[in-house]
Amino acid sequence: MMADIFSVFDDQNGTFLGLTMFVWTLSGLSLFLVLSKFWLSSSRLESLYFSVKGITQELIIRTKGKDLGGFNLMISSLFMMIIIFNLLGLIPYMFSITSHLVFSFCLALPLWLSLLLSSLKWNYYSFVAHFLPSGAPSALNPFLVLVEMVSVSVRPITLSIRLTANMGAGHIVLTLVGGFMTTMIVSSSAVAPLLLFFVNAFYFIFEIAICCIQGYIFSLLLMLYSDEHS
Repeated sequence: MMADIFSVFDDQNGTFLGLTMFVWTLSGLSLFLVLSKFWLSSSRLESLYFSVKGITQELIIRTKGKDLGGFNLMISSLFMMIIIFNLLGLIPYMFSITSHLVFSFCLALPLWLSLLLSSLKWNYYSFVAHFLPSGAPSALNPFLVLVEMVSVSVRPITLSIRLTANMGAGHIVLTLVGGFMTTMIVSSSAVAPLLLFFVNAFYFIFEIAICCIQGYIFSLLLMLYSDEHS
């Protein structure tokens, strides 16, 4: 039994489904899909993976990420992994790992830093010139460089907070509506609990869409960051 609405974020809630290893095992499914070319026959999972890979590839070819080796494979695998993480968090008493800033930041920081260091190593002068917009007045150059450096530096923070805030807010709303519905069943007529049930069911379906959209946004922003690769 959960003591408060924030217990959904506790990985030590005493239930089997709350085990972190269980979540990681199921979420590792996206990594096995990468090796789908070794399967003897096609399956629905293989078709799902290649459809996701096709969507990400159509987006990547519009950016400079198409010239980075393995970037499409990494983004498509990351896209599916985040969606699986998000959907697993909707299971009752399941440890919602994407609602924790530590996880999302540890996922966003290496990916952002790898693009940054790769750009720096590939073309140092183009990388440095990116911090100063062309045609800017000479008097504003120091200020514009500082602003651009801050803008680039906060990208992993904003990337991780966006995922954590959206997933955490959705779980809290579901917990509040569910708890209020349980209270109304005992203390009132059947009309109010039935209405809350439909509200909770509708929001649950809406939250499933949010899980997919947040995975898409996380991957899309990484593609846009690769567009600035030198």
